[in-house]
Amino acid sequence: MATISFWGGVGSVTGSKYLIESNGSKVLVDCGMFQGLKELRERNWQEPPFNPAELDAVLITHAHIDHTGYLPRLVAQGFRGPVYCSRGTADLVRILLPDAARLQEEEAEYRNRHGLSKHKPALPLYTEDDAREAIKLIHRVDNTGEPVQVARGIRAGFRIAGHILGSSLVLVDIEVAGRDKKGRRVLFSGDLGHYDQPIIPDPVAPPQCDYLLVESTYGDRLHDPERPEDALERIIKDAIERGGPVLIPAFAIGRTQEIVYLIRELEDAKRIPILPVRVDSPMAAAATQAYINRKEEHDEEYTTILRDRRHPLKTHSMITASSREESKRLNQESGVRILISASGMMTGGRVLHHALRILPDERATIVFVGYQAAGTTGRRILDGQREVKVLGQFVPVRCHIERIGGFSAHADWKEVIRWLEGLPAPPRKTFLTHGEPEAANAMAARIRERFGWETNVPNYGDRFELA
Repeated sequence: MATISFWGGVGSVTGSKYLIESNGSKVLVDCGMFQGLKELRERNWQEPPFNPAELDAVLITHAHIDHTGYLPRLVAQGFRGPVYCSRGTADLVRILLPDAARLQEEEAEYRNRHGLSKHKPALPLYTEDDAREAIKLIHRVDNTGEPVQVARGIRAGFRIAGHILGSSLVLVDIEVAGRDKKGRRVLFSGDLGHYDQPIIPDPVAPPQCDYLLVESTYGDRLHDPERPEDALERIIKDAIERGGPVLIPAFAIGRTQEIVYLIRELEDAKRIPILPVRVDSPMAAAATQAYINRKEEHDEEYTTILRDRRHPLKTHSMITASSREESKRLNQESGVRILISASGMMTGGRVLHHALRILPDERATIVFVGYQAAGTTGRRILDGQREVKVLGQFVPVRCHIERIGGFSAHADWKEVIRWLEGLPAPPRKTFLTHGEPEAANAMAARIRERFGWETNVPNYGDRFELA
């Protein structure tokens, strides 16, 4: 009997983990870290609901922490099998996991030094050594759909999902599955890309499948009709008038590159003056180089700029801070400047140190350019809380708050429908994942209304037979 069980990425947009079991084989699709609400974060520290040592393989849809951030912990708990992902994802994971570990170690050290933790001592979830061990297990595959054997009786093919560099739809083909023993195909959308975004090509059409897992992050909303470059121009010009800095919490992978790309476009078109741009993330710097190198995943516009011998991912006055000392020096600067720093939801990382100074400044602006999960500092600020806890300190929020919805690398509900229209035939069942409950239920209703398909919004721990 073949089954699928849900151990993350349900009821929330973090912690994605989906376990396929068939005839003794066990394959985990995605291995994400939980973020946001305390009850979710605590799951990272609990024993996993399956034995990591018994897994035959892990398949990764893309590099973001909510899909890969638990891998080092899984390895520390005994997993030794292969980790399959696209070449672009492999490039990014090699950057992301050690950086994530380093930030956890730095934060634990900071909390211990300042007595800001109830745990004595505060510990990181995993170390850089754990991250390096996880990286050793990575197997690169082409993002062309060509299936590879990942476990006994199970093959998987990867196709472009259009979310970030290397992001993939993953089609899992399970032999002799189903009550008729004819096999079953399960398609994982991963995070589905926003159409017509810069740098990355659009998601490819979904292949035929028996069961479908599709994300629902924006299942209850549409992206802001204001174009991101227009919103960015407006916000920067307002900041110039006030004479204050602009802080943009942004994922180091994907979003940072897109923001830099559009600032350069605005500068080239003379829509904004050339301002100091500071990218405070060693991971963002390395990820930018990965984007430059992985030419097979560039869209046509990006390729054209390269042909003109221009640098698409560098503004005219840009500095990247790699070390902690360089990051600290950024806090000595004053006046109008644009500071881009991770993490995108303000759950950790260097952005928190900048937030201590930016949030109370009435001249300053904080700009949210991506989804803010429930329970994150970013969500609290966006929801209007006038005081938030940052690195153990309560900080007043007096700065201007802006949100650019069109920056999202996730498809909104209309784009998900557009993508689903490419399916050759209806699946037996469609599972709505990677969405908070309202969004997932709204997306399920829209799919039923548009296609008449059987849909399900699974809960944590649910298990289904792939009949």
